[in-house]
Amino acid sequence: MPGLFRNPVIPGFHPDPSICRVGDDYYLVTSSFEWFPGLPLFHSRDLVNWRQLGHVLDRPSQLDLDGMRPNGGIYAPTLRHHDGVFYVITTHVGGGGHFVVTATDPAGPWSEPHWIEGDGIDPSLFFDTDGRAWIMATRGKAEQAHDGDNEIWLREFDVAAMKPVGEEHVIWDGALKVSVWPEGPHLYRIGDWYLLLVSEGGTEADHALVVARSRSVTGPYVPNLRNPILTHRHLSRRHPIGCVGHADLVQTPAGEWWMVLLGMRTGSNLGRETFLTRVEWEDDWPVVSQVEAVATAPDLPPHPWPALPACDRFDAPDLAPHWAQLRTPREDHWSTRDGRLRLRLRPERLGDPVNPGLLARPVQDLDFAAHLSVDVPPGGEAGLALLLNDWRSLRLVVSDRGLELVRRAGEEAEEEVLARADCRPRLLGVEAHGAEHRFRYAVEPGGWQELAVVDGSFLSPSAPGDFTGVCIGPYAHGDAGDTGDTGDAERFAAFDWFEYLPLPPMPSAG
Repeated sequence: MPGLFRNPVIPGFHPDPSICRVGDDYYLVTSSFEWFPGLPLFHSRDLVNWRQLGHVLDRPSQLDLDGMRPNGGIYAPTLRHHDGVFYVITTHVGGGGHFVVTATDPAGPWSEPHWIEGDGIDPSLFFDTDGRAWIMATRGKAEQAHDGDNEIWLREFDVAAMKPVGEEHVIWDGALKVSVWPEGPHLYRIGDWYLLLVSEGGTEADHALVVARSRSVTGPYVPNLRNPILTHRHLSRRHPIGCVGHADLVQTPAGEWWMVLLGMRTGSNLGRETFLTRVEWEDDWPVVSQVEAVATAPDLPPHPWPALPACDRFDAPDLAPHWAQLRTPREDHWSTRDGRLRLRLRPERLGDPVNPGLLARPVQDLDFAAHLSVDVPPGGEAGLALLLNDWRSLRLVVSDRGLELVRRAGEEAEEEVLARADCRPRLLGVEAHGAEHRFRYAVEPGGWQELAVVDGSFLSPSAPGDFTGVCIGPYAHGDAGDTGDTGDAERFAAFDWFEYLPLPPMPSAG
């Protein structure tokens, strides 16, 4: 008998999930926006336990994010498998539009991009049972009656030539009157029906999932009278899970249907995460279960993966796959040597539209602690960064000025020093319980002292257009200078280890 599972199944900044099954294996990709490598790719055998295999876009030749603004870059991928080949189609917003990459092994290598003509965002591929393939995406109407007045277009896709061909068909423009942002389309052939799954309402509190069907791939598509088939907008904004939508369907070998989708845990800084919920069928329409924090698991043999160590000691030549950078690196500025992570001091800094000396991983828990050790050469600044994007961040850094906690709280905001201490500690850390973030330091192991308590709610991706989630990791900045006879040790900040731990929630008062 299946047990229970806990949502989200992929916690932290992992939005817009798309899934496919190959035999007993499930593969999933999510959006990555201005982060590099792009499109994190996950593997599961039970839909509940996921491990990250790597990234689809892991070479600078595949992904140019130079100067990319926050929340630009790689949007809403679709992952499909057909005739032994994996396909990912996505949009590089601000960098060229739609493209497709392919691989025979989901762990890579993936091809260079095949750029595709077509308007809009959120492209998807559909492989029909008759051997034909189709491409679709969402775009604004030529004459919009209101903001977000979008439509879904469809064209046949020549897989060999990697290009759309033939007539264009507009197959959808929303289920509700004055519908906004119909997007994220996916098409399926289920029995005698073509099923079109679309999100609308925007990815904030009004997010919703609607469905339509047709006997012909080009339509007309008839909406389900019960639309939306999934939303939490009718629930209190205090409900633990909100903003649900942007979904993809998958069927198990035993015939069960499940849906992966994005959602947000209320009051968190974690951004849009990947959730799982059950799908049943009535009158050939999908009936989607409300997304719950705890639910009955799929009827699949449990398949947990070995847990990653809480402490990364940087003793391997390659970094663990959860580490990423802002924008595309154009030079080698980090290395793992002698069991240490070295970040080269460079003038690029966090807050500018550049590739700063930062390696970060998604925060995955409402309550967590993170610590690291750091050695900073004279003239450098290095430590721990906690950020939503260029415009909203906290940095606990050591420099010739001593120890400083620096905040930037908005696009137009200036940096401000919240707290400082006249010392150069090697050990830095933060403990977070919800919005409360306690920053601390130690000059010697075990001698932890609290520097400041900060309300981190300004890091929450709560404004429209905030598509990422909070990430954390080592940071370094400074003038590389002339090392002379001192060797490259003068040019690097060195980190012996980085530790990330989930914490139990604080007891409620009363």
